[in-house]
Amino acid sequence: MRISLSELADLAGGAADPPPLDGTGRVPEPLLAVDLDAAASPATLVRAASAARAADRLLVGVASGAVPEKVAGLVPALDLTLAAEDGGRACVAVPDPERELRALERAAHANPQAAVVLGQVLRASEHLPVDAALDVESLAYSTLLGGAEFRRWLEERGPRPLPPESAEPVLARREGDRLLITLNRPERRNAYGRQVRDALVDALRVALLDDGIARVVLGGAGPSFCSGGDLDEFGTAPDLATAHFIRTRAGAGRLLHRLGPRVEARVHGACVGAGIELPAFAATVVADPETVFRLPEVGMGLIPGAGGTVSIPRRIGRWRTLHLALTGRPLPAPAALAWGLVDRVEPVSPG
Repeated sequence: MRISLSELADLAGGAADPPPLDGTGRVPEPLLAVDLDAAASPATLVRAASAARAADRLLVGVASGAVPEKVAGLVPALDLTLAAEDGGRACVAVPDPERELRALERAAHANPQAAVVLGQVLRASEHLPVDAALDVESLAYSTLLGGAEFRRWLEERGPRPLPPESAEPVLARREGDRLLITLNRPERRNAYGRQVRDALVDALRVALLDDGIARVVLGGAGPSFCSGGDLDEFGTAPDLATAHFIRTRAGAGRLLHRLGPRVEARVHGACVGAGIELPAFAATVVADPETVFRLPEVGMGLIPGAGGTVSIPRRIGRWRTLHLALTGRPLPAPAALAWGLVDRVEPVSPG
């Protein structure tokens, strides 16, 4: 559904604002496109920005060329803007904004609850302290774990056996004042499951407790740094409340944030989900030229849950984070460098 700037200005409780839920509690229209090419008065733009910040749906601005200067002040209030020319970190420049809009609409309609919750979390946590923002992400993630969209994904995927245990899922060794930490489940592309998570947390705690460690270098063995959450463990927590506390108090995100100035992440291969959510907390992220990054969680009826709604927006902004997560498309290393998701692109040796 496309609306004008005037209609956007009247959204908050106005006649132009369709009900956010249908009679069954579903979200029938999770995404509204906002035409940024049309003229509007300064007063209308002010009202539109105010309405955008309180919107119940995802709001995607669309400009056929460059973002018009007259609406530049509105763009940050939207969830994302598509334009044919680069317009800063609140925009994604694409050759065909209309075609890209249709792709976003399809993704949002496929999993409307996850899509809308993602937008809500990104807005709500944008200016929160990191620890509080991680709690917001996890509470939303736990909510979606109990939702119909994730249940449908689990049913379509079918039952899967839990993986065999590995002797040393994470390797840690000291070299002078450096601690080298290596994810070590190459046969599973270092999937971020319980074993890897717990061993990584133990290694990071050593760095926090030892003032003699000036540098932490985080890498991965095998073909990929990390292929994301271990899918064989999805939905296996005893209950949603326990899942929340494990995710926030026993996860690696908070520790990486606290160690951030001392951490260098060296990534390669397919970095999916947690494979970029966790490294994004580091002060320095070095990516191999062949690295690709992807956030697939919305397609599962979820949102990023390893800290990605916190770490990634602090690098590239909430708008491009939404685009990356909603499309689920791979982002190659050069584009990640241009966006600021990584700091350097150079050959990275596994392990």
